[in-house]
Amino acid sequence: MSKTKRRFSEEYKAEAVRAWRESGRPMQSFAKELGISTSMLHRWNDEQRKAEQAGTTRSQIKAEREELLRLRRENEVLRQERDFLRSAAAYFAKERK
Repeated sequence: MSKTKRRFSEEYKAEAVRAWRESGRPMQSFAKELGISTSMLHRWNDEQRKAEQAGTTRSQIKAEREELLRLRRENEVLRQERDFLRSAAAYFAKERK
């Protein structure tokens, strides 16, 4: 019997952690009520606490990573274009001589 991996949205994770913190209940009973493992709720709590300390949310971190990847790709294209233009300029400079 194989288990399918469940995926939870960032909003769900944040809401679950917020509700647990406000409830004042033990993590184990709260996680059981949600139908998730205690370790999963603990991990979500740690991630959210780290993000709060850094002053960013998980969605901001994800957006920054995506932007960084996009900029790296764009930078590579610009390097290739620059190198092509350099070689073309060198070729035409030799023709004139």
